[in-house]
Amino acid sequence: MARWLAAMLLLVLPAACALTRVPAPPGPDTEAIAVLGLPNARFWVDRSPEGLLQEVIRLSEREAATTPPGPDGRRPTTSFLAISGGGDDGAFGAGLLVGWSAAGTRPQFQVVTGISTGALTAPFAFLGPDYDTQLREVYTGSARRDIVLLRWLGSALLFGEALADTAPLYRLISRYTNEDMLAAIAREYAKGRLLLIGTTNLDLQRPVLWNIGAIAASGHPEALALFRSILLASASIPGAFPPVMIDVESSGRQYQEMHVDGGATAQVFLYPPSLQLGRRLRDRGIQRERIAYVIRNARMDPEWASTERRLMRIAARSISTMIHFSGLNDVVRIYQTTRRDHIGFRLAYIDADFQMEHRQSFEPAYMRALFEYGYEKARNGYPWRLRPPGFAQEGQASRPDPVR
Repeated sequence: MARWLAAMLLLVLPAACALTRVPAPPGPDTEAIAVLGLPNARFWVDRSPEGLLQEVIRLSEREAATTPPGPDGRRPTTSFLAISGGGDDGAFGAGLLVGWSAAGTRPQFQVVTGISTGALTAPFAFLGPDYDTQLREVYTGSARRDIVLLRWLGSALLFGEALADTAPLYRLISRYTNEDMLAAIAREYAKGRLLLIGTTNLDLQRPVLWNIGAIAASGHPEALALFRSILLASASIPGAFPPVMIDVESSGRQYQEMHVDGGATAQVFLYPPSLQLGRRLRDRGIQRERIAYVIRNARMDPEWASTERRLMRIAARSISTMIHFSGLNDVVRIYQTTRRDHIGFRLAYIDADFQMEHRQSFEPAYMRALFEYGYEKARNGYPWRLRPPGFAQEGQASRPDPVR
């Protein structure tokens, strides 16, 4: 299906001159490239989880050294947070986090993952309530012009690589991600906490998990620029937004990797099932209660619409349908993985009681309303779902899964 669509696009789009680029590194060499000289700057978990596993073990050891057990000898519950993509629907997750702080029940997360709009939220979520003001500003104080500039369609098709220019989004990212934020992330990384941002390497067609804490702690002069590029890449929807070119070196030669929206490979992620986290940590005597919180910045039920019999309408509706079910399947996979690993599962998403019409992307009124919706839900005690839709009857009482 994907190859057929690509072939059709090549036939129907006008011939155009491709933009020049520095060559991509040879496929077999890419995985071995140590970005900024760091062997743990990123992980390729679609084939082997070992690098990520070793990072988790090292972090657990650091966390144990800096966080003594309680009076009863037990260590506090470990909380994970996974924040999904969703474009301007990311205002929901941002509002939920700020409202959760207002309720006084928001935990400190040992691991935070983010993808697409979730990548923009993740650093604030990782650093905690002290960054709630900035998080609110990003999602309620930004207009469409602060995120994208639309290009003339003919020019974009003939000479460009995307329908919009994300220079405004990069400026927005740069306004909030500064040296102080990077230093704060590095301090938390030293305590045994992990911040992972997902992108897609388009040359390899593979997901990449970037270890932001290790990048922040490196002290490398290019660390901040790389951090900003990763955030921009994770939110860069292919075709709509330009890809982000990341400079790398291999065997003394300079190359460029092309990275786009992490949502091209996953709408939300926690850790790969092949990691076998519960068993691996248990085998090493690392046992404690663990809970995974998943924020899906989207609805979990299909949204009805009468689709016009026009090429672009059908294509757009088909793509949105694929994204919807991709996100749903990602949530189900996380649920099944956490259940196997005896980790508690908690899910939040935009429910049917949010009724505001979504007229256009990044509409300020819509984003503010959605932020307040998530905020009020959390401030009053968010009704976290213990299972994805379809795994329990509607309205059925359900106790938490056992956690260890």
